[in-house]
Amino acid sequence: MPEYICSECGKRYPIEPFLYLCPECSKKQKENEPLHGVLLVSPDQEQFERFRKVGDPLSLLPVEREHFPDIPVGNTPLFHSKNLSEYTGFKNLYIKNDTLNPTGSLKDRASYLVSGFARKMGIEEIMLASTGNAASSMAGIGASAGQKITIFVPEDAPEAKLVQCRQYGADVKVVPGDYDRAYSLALEYADKQRALSRNTAHNPLTIDGKKTVSIEIFLQMGRMPENVFVPVGDGVIIAGVYRGFEDVVNAGLSSRMPKIFGVQAEGSDGICRIYETGSFEYRKPSTIADSISVGIPRNGYLAAGFLKKYKGECIRVSDDEILKAQIILSQKTGVFAEPSAAASLAGFLKVKERISGNESVVLLITGSGLKDIKSAKRALERFG
Repeated sequence: MPEYICSECGKRYPIEPFLYLCPECSKKQKENEPLHGVLLVSPDQEQFERFRKVGDPLSLLPVEREHFPDIPVGNTPLFHSKNLSEYTGFKNLYIKNDTLNPTGSLKDRASYLVSGFARKMGIEEIMLASTGNAASSMAGIGASAGQKITIFVPEDAPEAKLVQCRQYGADVKVVPGDYDRAYSLALEYADKQRALSRNTAHNPLTIDGKKTVSIEIFLQMGRMPENVFVPVGDGVIIAGVYRGFEDVVNAGLSSRMPKIFGVQAEGSDGICRIYETGSFEYRKPSTIADSISVGIPRNGYLAAGFLKKYKGECIRVSDDEILKAQIILSQKTGVFAEPSAAASLAGFLKVKERISGNESVVLLITGSGLKDIKSAKRALERFG
């Protein structure tokens, strides 16, 4: 049977509802810092054997296929853009376009697993806090599964994402203040209502669902890429990317990990600071890239630990670099990405001189530009 394993002490636990963090390591938790005791899903040998036979990323998840909602998630395209390759001088440059998930973002992968787990366990309500993408994702996936979704969003969340949530029928609670306050209120609500938490990092399944993106990259390329650029906010996507590549290695299909570059906005660089100093100090975030704007990166310790372990890098990019990259990506590839998703290209452009032009590079594009038209208009006004 698959199990949870604590990312800090290594203790194993059964996968069950309402177990979110390691009961022992989470005792170290202090206010206003990333989570301690984050749990990871550890597949069993039967799952690895099945994956080797059928090559299906879902076979490595801790929920059987029959419990997942009807709506298709994942299997997004990985493609080579001739225009962008010529522009950058990299002949092996690929786009992993997760804007083509049902609600327009990579976070559908986590929502899909959380929804399937809730159905398996007979849980009717799922709640979460979000700046927008996770909220609209859980609302849409939950709608397809007939589940009640309750969402706490900060008051400055983009209007398009709130419209998405309400269109899907979710109960949206707009919170005065920032994402961190919404996160705390959501946890209080979950405790009172016994709703399943989909709060990022807090629920281990939010990491595990996202690992399917890197497993797909490996299967689509037929080999392990040399370099992968990932936008980073709270650290859950990059942790999921690492876990997927680890699963590929543990299944015996590759002997190496790629080099992963975590890309953060200069005004929301908590994980870069943990990576560089080993400690965390709260700073109020300030960036146009709302989906990676986080004061307390909940998965910060784990994400920085992965970057250290596998010799990755954490890169900061300015809002101007992000907006320029958004336009370049649109005009060279036809992929319209929101600012946070365009950060992967901004990071690559910043460090590409340090990468061999013969190496493969994958840019993970995590969310659609249609989710934040205001920022896209600003990019056109300044750099279009």
